[in-house]
Amino acid sequence: MAQQDDNILKKVVSHAKEYGFVFPSSEIYDGLGGVYDYGQNGVELKNNIKEYWWRFMTCLHDNIVGLDAAIFMHPDTWKASGHVDAFNDPMIDNRDSKKRYRADVLVEDAISKMEDKIEKEVEKAAKRFGESFDSTMFIATNPRVQEYQKKINETNERLKNAMGSNDMASMKQLVLDLEIADPVSGTKNWTDVRQFNLMFSTEMGSIAEEANKIYLRPETAQGIFVNFLNVQKTGRMKIPFGIAQIGKAFRNEIIARQFIFRMREFEQMEMQFFVKPGEEMKWYEFWKEKRMKWHLALGLGKENYRFHDHLNLAHYAKAACDIQFNFPMGFKELEGIHSRSDFDLKSHEKLSGKKLQYFDPEDNQNFIPYVVETSVGLDRMFLSVLASAYVEEKLEDGSERVVLRIHPALAPNKVAILPLMKKDGLPEKAEMIMNNLKFNFRCYYEDKDTIGKRYRRMDAIGTPFCVTVDHQTLQDDTVTIRYRDTMKQDRVKIETIKELLENACSINNLLRLI
Repeated sequence: MAQQDDNILKKVVSHAKEYGFVFPSSEIYDGLGGVYDYGQNGVELKNNIKEYWWRFMTCLHDNIVGLDAAIFMHPDTWKASGHVDAFNDPMIDNRDSKKRYRADVLVEDAISKMEDKIEKEVEKAAKRFGESFDSTMFIATNPRVQEYQKKINETNERLKNAMGSNDMASMKQLVLDLEIADPVSGTKNWTDVRQFNLMFSTEMGSIAEEANKIYLRPETAQGIFVNFLNVQKTGRMKIPFGIAQIGKAFRNEIIARQFIFRMREFEQMEMQFFVKPGEEMKWYEFWKEKRMKWHLALGLGKENYRFHDHLNLAHYAKAACDIQFNFPMGFKELEGIHSRSDFDLKSHEKLSGKKLQYFDPEDNQNFIPYVVETSVGLDRMFLSVLASAYVEEKLEDGSERVVLRIHPALAPNKVAILPLMKKDGLPEKAEMIMNNLKFNFRCYYEDKDTIGKRYRRMDAIGTPFCVTVDHQTLQDDTVTIRYRDTMKQDRVKIETIKELLENACSINNLLRLI
């Protein structure tokens, strides 16, 4: 995938709508900004990603259990977590384009461009010096690279200080000093930076005057923290242990753009891992390695992932990093891994007055556990799979096709059953085959159009296998099976189809790669 290709993103957005993956929400009323609906193929892909994550967490780790907490929570929850007072984004407007941006993201994008310049210098030098090239030595000694790196370090330090001290004047000055131009208008005519709280509020109560102000949750983690003791005691869980949850969260993003990458209603897959104080960094490194392996097993390309350490840490955090993915708009956060110390449980204990401690029978003492968090955006995960799978391919005969090379375990449909004609008993035979397979796999049946057009449609929605039923099938119970990625065709016995699909499409086999 190109480092940054808006054209690819536009094609993916168009393809997603045309083939039933993602639709703009409320489209007949001209849509609602930053909100999307998942269509018939999108919801299947989304559910398969969920299953892959859920089974990795709760089946492969006997010390991790699941939870499904309510979206509505007592408003004091968000006071304790700090969201009421401090869940803000630093926003800046361009006076000419009238567009609004997150100031910290503008600065981070400027840093990324400087990092790209370093990479280009290294690539040029590698071509010039060949096999004898030492990239580490080059980066450490090349004056131009050193100058870029110095500027990156200075910018990171200024960003960290501005965010940490909530100094919005310094944040604006950083934008100006970096000479950041608005991508729409091309001008540098910026307003002051202001903080915007991102939580949606509503009211609970039957009579407006008696209603209580509550919030749509901006993250799923707090539902885990307030249920820490419920799960620990009823599940007889021993430290270290984790609680996993998949659920919706809501943020009043001022800037909801780049398709489903940043939305106002989104879904998170989070796991909070409770550990003994002093052991948090060991588990932080453990989960960094485990989560990267989970991503790499999908085969989207090792070069498309990288770790990015947070320089601007929350006051309670010991360490934090992102797993970034090379989206069409460049490397962006896909998953966060954080060492959160005991901040959350301690804050809830203090405000609620309820003891949220773990008794360790071995040491005969109570303590508040430390937490290591892994949090991946389901919608961003969906986009990473979809964008990586999208391929425009020119064939040997000069024709072209669009194919989604989605991993078979995640594909919305595993197999398409296609009778060659709508007569001579072929549809009945095809339906018989489908009825035998549909208990194990999601199948797609189609008998309209030529077989070539049907193959192309299946390529476009990412169906890894097509089974064609023809007149020979009626004679010897064999079918033609076509492979999406190679377009190769084999003649196989009907009785072998199930085993073939199980080997290729099983999430079990995918999990075994981790």
